[in-house]
Amino acid sequence: MSGKRRASTPPRRSLVRLPSLPLVAGVAVLAVSAGGAVTGSGSGVTALASTGSAVEATQAIGSAAGQALTRRSVVVSRDHIRDSGNEETDPELVALAEKQMAERAAKLEQMRQAAEKQAAKIKENKWVLPLSSYGITATFGQYGLWASYHTGLDFNANSGDQIFSVANGTVTETGYDGAYGNKTVVTLDDGTEIWYCHQTSIYVSVGDRVNGSEVIGTVGATGNVTGSHLHLEVRPGGGGPVDPFQAFVEHGIVP
Repeated sequence: MSGKRRASTPPRRSLVRLPSLPLVAGVAVLAVSAGGAVTGSGSGVTALASTGSAVEATQAIGSAAGQALTRRSVVVSRDHIRDSGNEETDPELVALAEKQMAERAAKLEQMRQAAEKQAAKIKENKWVLPLSSYGITATFGQYGLWASYHTGLDFNANSGDQIFSVANGTVTETGYDGAYGNKTVVTLDDGTEIWYCHQTSIYVSVGDRVNGSEVIGTVGATGNVTGSHLHLEVRPGGGGPVDPFQAFVEHGIVP
């Protein structure tokens, strides 16, 4: 019919689509696994004819990756060695370590000297028994032969037997003292008085310095006695008497 136009038909689109780049890359990987090789050129990927096995391709890739990791390991190792070396040779750290060692050595030396001083003091003040041979005939606090109670410890011995100072001290009294007979008083370094009574003879004088185990006189029967013996009293600080037996025990000796 004249005057009418026919509707135009739109051009048909091709049903064949080009594969996307990720798909091509996937195909390339499959091609490698099937025995081929893939190379990249520009923005495209080209499949080449088979020039080797998949094992060779895998080895090539693994080798390249291994070399990269090796190079990185070397860098890390060198950095670690460099850091460690800096720490070992850092002058400030070395100086600090030497200072701490010197302080520790000085402290140990102080402790050693203090221990030796204390040991010497203990040894110097160690008590000894006043007689080499004796028997205990009366103890502290007993009643009977005395006006009130017994104020010391009686060591039975023969007249003339040597009497030893029980510890280091200074002679503060000597002479005859009524019921005590011939008496020597030695004041120890801590202020404790030791009375040695009923002596036959006295070998020391007031003001003399005596050491433990030094002979200061002899056993006798002077004063109020029934036989020869040493009456020994312990008076802390020069005060009232305490049990000599307990005092000896506290100083590591059992009469």
